[in-house]
Amino acid sequence: MTNPVVLEGLLPIDKPVGPTSHDMVAHARRSLGIRRVGHTGTLDPFASGLLLLCIGRSTRLAEYLQSLDKVYLASARLGVSTTTHDPEGDVVSTSEEWASLTRERIDEELQRFVGATSQRPPDYSAKKIRGTAAYTLARRGESVALEPVEVTVHGIEIEELDLPEVRFRVGCAAGTYIRGLARDLGERLGVGAYLTSLRRVAIGPFRVEEALPPQALSDRARVEQSIISPLDAVGHLPRVEVTTEEAERLITGQSLEMGDRGSSDSDGDHAVVLDSRLLAVAVRSGTRIRPKKVFSFD
Repeated sequence: MTNPVVLEGLLPIDKPVGPTSHDMVAHARRSLGIRRVGHTGTLDPFASGLLLLCIGRSTRLAEYLQSLDKVYLASARLGVSTTTHDPEGDVVSTSEEWASLTRERIDEELQRFVGATSQRPPDYSAKKIRGTAAYTLARRGESVALEPVEVTVHGIEIEELDLPEVRFRVGCAAGTYIRGLARDLGERLGVGAYLTSLRRVAIGPFRVEEALPPQALSDRARVEQSIISPLDAVGHLPRVEVTTEEAERLITGQSLEMGDRGSSDSDGDHAVVLDSRLLAVAVRSGTRIRPKKVFSFD
């Protein structure tokens, strides 16, 4: 009997509206029979789209994927504001002034978000205040005062306008709240707004078109075909090749002199490759690399 393939790597899932990201992790654990499953970035229950699951020892790669850029398709309802800036909150204000808005005016305000800007995280967010998530404090009725943070929007464009609904595509750096963009758009237009739908279509080089629906997790063959190798999962990191002898030294925690070897001479995290497999993630400083996380995939 042939032994089943050991699952290690990144598995892209198309999360539906409704379940939490944690629900998807629990579903994957049951379907795959694997305890070590994690994800690289939460999607709210009302949101759908690309969720990257880290399988097996690849859960240790999550930190190198969380900072990847994201692309979303979003819809906002102008003229209504909610406590959470999404459909799950209570309505706090309404306005009929949206009827006088033009596509040009809406697009003008959207373009003001492009670039590095300051954004106040939503009160109902996972941002910590004295060790407690802001949404926990907000649900208790406690005052939440989150400081603005710098976020980066690479591009934003209107996909469809059917007032009072506006559908737009946004590419942004990690840490950008699309709910916050909807809220701020409504404030800038003077009518209020909240996010009615959100779909994540890309994370770095990974696309939702390549993702599996949750029900396919029970199909072992499809899972094996879809899983992304640990090395490809961190394909955005510069690479450096090592010999077997060097690999043995890295595994024991020793640093190595690399000279000018590697795909980059920049400092920072590098993917260490042995025989086309990910051996480790190491930190490069000058011409030396020091192992940070050793994987030694068989």
